Amino acid sequence: MAIEHDYFGLLSSGPDGSIFWSERVDFGDQSVTVDLTAPDQDDVSPDALDIAAALISGLESVDDTARRAMLAEVDDRASEVTEYILQQQEAYGEELEEILVDVSGDAAVDIIRSLSLMSMTILADEHGGSEPFAVLEYALDAETTDDVLLVNLASDGSVQSVMSAD
Repeated sequence: MAIEHDYFGLLSSGPDGSIFWSERVDFGDQSVTVDLTAPDQDDVSPDALDIAAALISGLESVDDTARRAMLAEVDDRASEVTEYILQQQEAYGEELEEILVDVSGDAAVDIIRSLSLMSMTILADEHGGSEPFAVLEYALDAETTDDVLLVNLASDGSVQSVMSAD
């Protein structure tokens, strides 16, 4: 079986009924891997695909929302964003300024601004559910993706959570 959509084209399902779509999307001066997946195509609605297409088309706005959510957690000393920033400062030490895109003197803000959006995974079967509909993966160094921040989005585009995946 297959699902046809204006943005994604023909989404064929595998023998187990799952669907998978992947593209590299240009975003600013970088290229982001975007994956759409669902374990059962029967759980994917046309609305979910429309929302997924809108998220991809509006990647700049989605990225802005994610970065604002990260910044909102900086004041919370127990947040995973704060822990991530402290880990990066410790790991890079004096060399941190060399990889930052802008140095304003506020290390937390500078690190969040300097994060690269590595990928967006859309879990199309989670439309309207409590689990993340999309997961954005950010890394400070595109070559070293062991330490990343994940921003989980609901299908309405709101941020559910920000967590580290080190």
